[in-house]
Amino acid sequence: MGQPDAKLPEHRIAMWGPPASGKTTFLAALSIALVDRTEDWYVRARDQESADALARLTRSLSEYREFPSATQAIERHQWILVGRSERSNRFWRSRKQREELIEIALDVVDMPGESFASRALGMGAQEQMLTELTRSRGIVVFVDPVREAEVGDSFGHVYGVLAQLSQRAAQSPGLTRGRLPHYVAVCLTKFDDLRVRESAEKMGLASYDADDPYRFPRVHDDEARELAGELFKVSRSGYAPFLMGFLDKYFLPERVRYFATSAIGFYVAPDRAHFDPDDSQNVLPDGDHVRIRGPIHPINVAEPLLWLCRQLTQA
Repeated sequence: MGQPDAKLPEHRIAMWGPPASGKTTFLAALSIALVDRTEDWYVRARDQESADALARLTRSLSEYREFPSATQAIERHQWILVGRSERSNRFWRSRKQREELIEIALDVVDMPGESFASRALGMGAQEQMLTELTRSRGIVVFVDPVREAEVGDSFGHVYGVLAQLSQRAAQSPGLTRGRLPHYVAVCLTKFDDLRVRESAEKMGLASYDADDPYRFPRVHDDEARELAGELFKVSRSGYAPFLMGFLDKYFLPERVRYFATSAIGFYVAPDRAHFDPDDSQNVLPDGDHVRIRGPIHPINVAEPLLWLCRQLTQA
């Protein structure tokens, strides 16, 4: 785990969610997801430990076709997103858009999902987790709809953190219009799972980008919240539908955005040029585990972070 900087980075993003909700796999797919985008964005490390972590996570998915080990302790990855952005000219005589190179410091905090579970990592880890969330201005919340249907623990994790985070924010750094000041990207993971994809298709939310050479289905960000609401209805605990309401209560609703994501994406057979809905699963059972079947094609992995970065730089 990298040591904290003496001076906090300009922008900090924390990653938070129940165990096995996809946080570490999301990080592992980030570099590949950025390469897949048409925009000129890439990620680089700010220190040796972060560079090693970036290489290890990326190789785990791409070369070894294995899911990274679950995070066991709080890990900080000090990276920088580099790209180009269009911004309005601030001079009153000109409103033209100008393109400029931007570098956004990312102090990504990968939290172990068990931090607030009954068998917690200890008060020290919980304290550190809350401190990191309080310092961050962007949060990526991970919810695995498949796990939610089978286990149903998302609400308990999120609500417990929100209650304590809100109490701290009331003192420092302060609330915004009575709510937490963060921007929040909610990642609905495992869109590649057949049950999740078919739910989106039945709701008429799956769309296909004509410019996508693989013709992968996607759910537009404006409609991902609707998909989440429907999937949460089959939560084993029955409390997942309240999750969205609590996020709206604790954060400004306009600062919360949903994304239907998949770190590994869909399978594309070597003899086919694009997505086949009848042969799309990119995982195979391997004893007590699963392994990745073919090359990964991340879906909506870069987008949540880039959205957060834009909100933070424009705020």
